[in-house]
Amino acid sequence: MRFKKLLAVSCVAAALQLTATVNAQELGLDVNYDPAVPTLDELLGYPAGSRISSPDAIQSYFETIAEKYPTQVKLINYGKTWEGRDLFFVALSNAQNMQNFEQYQQGIQKLSAADKTSNTEAQQLIKSLPASVWLSYGVHGNEISSPEAAMLTAYHLLAATDAKTKSYLDNTIVFIDPMQNPDGRARFVSRYYMTTGIQHSADRNSAEHNEPWPSGRSNHYLFDLNRDWLALTQPEISGQVDALLENMPLVFVDLHEMGGDTSYYFTPEADPYNPLITPKQRETLWAIGENNGRWFDERGYDYFTREIFDAFYPGYGASWPLYHGSISMTYEMASARGHVFRTKDGEILTYGDGVQRHFVASMSTIESVSQQREQLLSNFWNYRKQGIALGKDSKQRTYLFSGKDDAAAAQKLAGLLTRHGVEVHQAQESFKVCGVDYPAGSFWVDSAQPAHYMVRTMLDKNIAMDDDFLAEQERRRANNLPDEIYDVTAWSLPLMFNIDYQTCNRVPSADSQVASRDLIKPGKVVNKDAKVAFIVPWGDMNAGRFLTTAVQAGYTVKRADMAFKHKNGTTYPAGSLILTTAENPDINAAVEHLAEATGATIYGVDSSWVTEGPNFGSNNTQRIHAPNILMLWDEPVSSLNAGHTRFVIEQQFGYPVTAMRAQNMARADLSHYQVLIMPAVYGNLANSLGDSGKANLTEWVERGGVLITLGNATQWAVDSELLSSALEKVITEDPQGHGNEKRVDGMVFESKAQLMHYITPDSADPYWTSGVLTNLDVDQEHWLSAGVKPNLVSVTVGNQIYRPLSIENGRNIVSYSEDVLASGYLWAENQKQLQYKPYLMWQPRQKGMVISFTQEPTYRAYLDGLNVLLLNAIFGGAAHATPLR
Repeated sequence: MRFKKLLAVSCVAAALQLTATVNAQELGLDVNYDPAVPTLDELLGYPAGSRISSPDAIQSYFETIAEKYPTQVKLINYGKTWEGRDLFFVALSNAQNMQNFEQYQQGIQKLSAADKTSNTEAQQLIKSLPASVWLSYGVHGNEISSPEAAMLTAYHLLAATDAKTKSYLDNTIVFIDPMQNPDGRARFVSRYYMTTGIQHSADRNSAEHNEPWPSGRSNHYLFDLNRDWLALTQPEISGQVDALLENMPLVFVDLHEMGGDTSYYFTPEADPYNPLITPKQRETLWAIGENNGRWFDERGYDYFTREIFDAFYPGYGASWPLYHGSISMTYEMASARGHVFRTKDGEILTYGDGVQRHFVASMSTIESVSQQREQLLSNFWNYRKQGIALGKDSKQRTYLFSGKDDAAAAQKLAGLLTRHGVEVHQAQESFKVCGVDYPAGSFWVDSAQPAHYMVRTMLDKNIAMDDDFLAEQERRRANNLPDEIYDVTAWSLPLMFNIDYQTCNRVPSADSQVASRDLIKPGKVVNKDAKVAFIVPWGDMNAGRFLTTAVQAGYTVKRADMAFKHKNGTTYPAGSLILTTAENPDINAAVEHLAEATGATIYGVDSSWVTEGPNFGSNNTQRIHAPNILMLWDEPVSSLNAGHTRFVIEQQFGYPVTAMRAQNMARADLSHYQVLIMPAVYGNLANSLGDSGKANLTEWVERGGVLITLGNATQWAVDSELLSSALEKVITEDPQGHGNEKRVDGMVFESKAQLMHYITPDSADPYWTSGVLTNLDVDQEHWLSAGVKPNLVSVTVGNQIYRPLSIENGRNIVSYSEDVLASGYLWAENQKQLQYKPYLMWQPRQKGMVISFTQEPTYRAYLDGLNVLLLNAIFGGAAHATPLR
C-alpha cells in the first residue's frame, strides 16, 4: 500500500513535469530533426521547458553549439556583468553566410553610411546582403521563459531538415542574445528552487510565486535594464548597443513576460507612437504582427495587440533600434513565474507554455524577415538617406554646446551621443555661427547625418505626443478613468544634463575633429609646482570625482562655502576645493595623476591671499572629511531607487556605500556613520522602522547625523516630525460634502461636470504624473547650492507635493519655477499646484540635519545635472554637521 502511494505521488510529479516540456509536435511544426545535432535534453540533461535553466547552463549550451558547428554559429562576447558573468550573443545562419560574416558586417556598415555610399553601391548591397534579425531574450531576469526559447530556436535552426527552415537561413543571419540579464536570472533561479518542495505549487500566493526583495527583474545594481537605453550606464545594455551598431540588424525583438492572467502580446504597439517613427516602419511592424497572428492562429494560441506597450519612449530595447532605421518591437508572454501557475480562470499555465509561445513568435519573425529580405534592406537604406535630407532642410540643423559652464557634462554628453552612433564634432578653434561666439573645444552635432532620427530623439527639447491621444487622456480623466500614458513623456539629454545648447540652420566652418567615445577627458594642472595650495573650482562632476578620490586617499581637503577672489585675479565659485601644501606635503607629486584620473582642472597658487570672499582659514571654509555613508536597504525601499542611488554614488562618484536593512536600522549603533540615505519607498516605512527605528534615527540626527531622504521617503521625515513640511492634497474648488447620512436633502446637478466633481473623494491626492521634465529655481545663498546653476531641470514623477518650510525651521534650497514644465505633458492642475513648491529642503536638527529631495535626483541615473546637488548634500552636509566619530 505504501509503495502504491509513493508511486501515485511520483506519477503526479511526473505529470506536472511533462506539462512543461516542449517538442516539435506540440508546436505544430511538420519537420524532422537531424539526429546528429544534440538535443537540449542531451546537452542540458533535461527536456526543453522542464526546468528553469541557470545562466551557466544556457551559456554552456551556446558555447557547445558554437564549438560543434563553427561553420554556422559564431559566439561573440560583448562584456561582463557587474558580478563577472559573460555577456554574449551568437550569429547563426547557413555556412555560406557565416563564411562571409565579416563581409556582411562591412556591407551593412556601408549601407548604413548613406552619407558616403553611392546609390549604385547601395542597390548592389541590397541585392546581395542577407537580411538580419536580432532576438534579445531575458532583459528582466525573472521573465524566465524566453532564454529557454532562445536555446530551442537555435536548436531548431541547426537541426531542422525541412526546406522552409533552410530557406530562412539562406536569406537571413539570426542574432540571438539569449540572456541580457544573467545576474538577475541567477538571483531568480537560485531563490526559486530554494522554495520548491516535492511538487511545484500553482498557487499565486505560494513562496514560489512571490520573490523576496530585490526581485530577479533587475541587474546587480537593481536597474530595470529596459530603461537604460538612453543613459547606457549598465554593461548589459551599453555592450549590446556596441554590438548592434557593429552589426546593424534590420529587425530587433525584445522578448518579455507579463502577468500570468494575460495571453501573448506582439506588435503593432499601442498609441502613442513617437512621431520620429516613420510610416514605413509602422507598416512593417504591422506586417510582422500579422504574420505572427497567422502562426498563432494555426496553433490556437490567444494573443492581443495595440492595447498596451506603446512606442513613444525611446529608452527601451524595443524602441532604441528604430531610430537607426531598424524595425524593433516587444513581445510579452503570460508568465508562470515558475513551473506551474493557476490563472484566475482556473487554468494551469506552465513554464513550457511560455517557452513554446516565445519559440513560435521567434520563428514567425524570422520567417517575416526572410520573406522581406530585399524590402527590409531597401527600407533601411532609404531611412538613413532620408535622415540626411531632413537634416539639411531643418531650421535647427545643428545642435551646439560649448561646455563653458560645465565641461564635464559637455564631454559626457558628446561621448554618450557617440556611443549611441551619432557623429559629434569638437572644434579645434574658436568660431562664430548664427550670431553666437563659441570657444575652441565646443561640440556640435549636424543632424544631416544617417543617424538623424537618433539625433532628434536624444537632443530635441520636446517630443510631442499626438494631439488626439492627449485629448483622449483628458477625456478619460474627466470621466474619472485612468490615463493610458505608459512611461515618462520627456527625456531630452541636454535638459537632464543641465547643459545650455543652441540650434542653428548652418554648420560651423571651423576646423574640427570627430569626438571620441570618452565620457571623461583627462584634466590638467596649472602651476604644478605651486608653493602654497591647489584649488579645484567646484560645479561639475570632474571636481566631484576629484573630491571623492582625494578624501579617500587621505588628503586634507577644504571647501569654501562662498565664492572668493584670489590675488591672482581669478574668482573661484562657491564650493571650490582647497588643498594646501602645508597640510598635504606630498600633494605636488600626486596632483597630475589626480587631474588625469578625475578630469579636474587644478590651479596651483603661490599665495593664500584672498581679496574678496573667505580666506583659506575662514569658518566659511569647511574641512571635508571622508564620511561613512549608510543606505536604507530591503523592504519597503524601492529597489530601483536604491540601486540607482547606490550606482550613482559608487560608480559615478567613486565612493563606497554600506547598505543596511530596515529591521537592523531600528536598533543598530549608527554612530559609525555620518550620512544616512533613505531611498524612495513603495510600502509603509513607519511600520518597518517602528517606534524604535524612529527614535534611533532621531537621536542619531540630533547627535550630528545627516539624514538625506529621496522622493517619497520624505513623507517619513515629515510624519516623524524631523522635517517641518506637510504633504499636500489635491487643490479643489468646493468641497463635495458627501456626508455619512442615509437620507439627505435633494440636490440638482446643472451639468455633467458637476456630477463628475461630486463623485470624486472629499479628500484626494494630486493626480499621478507619469514623468515629465520640470524647471527648478535655486537659492544660491546656501552651501547646499554651492557651484549649482541658478536654474535646473529634473524629472518629476508621481503625485507627492510638499509645503515649503517656514524660515524658522529651515530653507527651501531648490523650488519649482513659475514656468514649471520644461518638457513632456503635465496636467494643468499639477502645473499650477507645483509652482514654487520645494524640490530640496534643508532643516537643521540640533547637531545634525535633514536634507530632503521631494523627487529622486538619481532617477534612472540619467539626471547628471543634479549630481552636484547630491554631492553637496553628502559631503557638504557631513562637513557642516558635528562629526560623529
